[in-house]
Amino acid sequence: MTRIVFMGSPEFALPSLRTLAGVHDVVGVVTQPDRASGRGREVKMPPVKTLALELGIPVMQPEKLRAPEAMEQLRAWQPDLIVVAAFGQILKQDVLDLPRFGCLNVHASLLPRWRGAAPINAAILHGDEETGVTIMQMDAGLDTGAMLAKKSMRLPPDGTAGSVTDALSHLGADLLIETLPRWFAGEIQPTPQDDSLSTYAPMMKKEDGRLDFTRDVNELERQVRALNPWPGAFMEFNGATLKIHRARMGQIVNLSYEAGQKLTQANQPAVGARGGVLILDEVQPAGKKSMSGKSFLAGARHWA
Repeated sequence: MTRIVFMGSPEFALPSLRTLAGVHDVVGVVTQPDRASGRGREVKMPPVKTLALELGIPVMQPEKLRAPEAMEQLRAWQPDLIVVAAFGQILKQDVLDLPRFGCLNVHASLLPRWRGAAPINAAILHGDEETGVTIMQMDAGLDTGAMLAKKSMRLPPDGTAGSVTDALSHLGADLLIETLPRWFAGEIQPTPQDDSLSTYAPMMKKEDGRLDFTRDVNELERQVRALNPWPGAFMEFNGATLKIHRARMGQIVNLSYEAGQKLTQANQPAVGARGGVLILDEVQPAGKKSMSGKSFLAGARHWA
């Protein structure tokens, strides 16, 4: 039976690991170390580790995969194939050369569009009409390897980074399982990427969530969805951060407002932007729980 090592960390990787383990011999899992997170700085396991322990698969969590002890364990597993899904570390050449069937990546975009760490966020931010997953043969570059298979989906007009990630995680798992038998049988000739068509999606930072109301209202609406749930869109109100979880474009009643001007529309908080107003459907004031825009407006003095 083909021996497979799986590398991944966040929830996006879970369907691929679960499906893979149900069909093939997954002999080991490599994931990121446990990290402190949240306001209480509680140490939490990566989602992939939790699932691997549930499935009874040995787990390794190296800070750096190139560490001698990590490479020793990897060689001891004797993988015929390494499958990667949102692992979070670049694989060096000695890892890429280890399995006879190579290293395959489940990437959440239609390569060569949106190489990099945040392809789903980028697709929503830039107003793409479709996205998808690519099974790619990994090389030393960043998502530059030849492609084995692709599967696309329409981007829903209300899709958030969270909902699209969930959909693509299952799409990727299905495509992986469909592709592997043909890959093992030598029936797939990988297709090189056209580098001239490539675009790059850098890792998101918290500051990327700041809403600039001098920009077009369509862009702001996409920004809110693209950064939900992380890092989250936000604006300033009364000297504190107001997180914006859901927003939509409102009706242009008049053009007498200024960019960034706080308004009300249909009993909802709204903010003027270029080309329209942004209605805030769900917000979270500093130190409070998430609430509807109407509930916020009821207690927000001096909003408009």
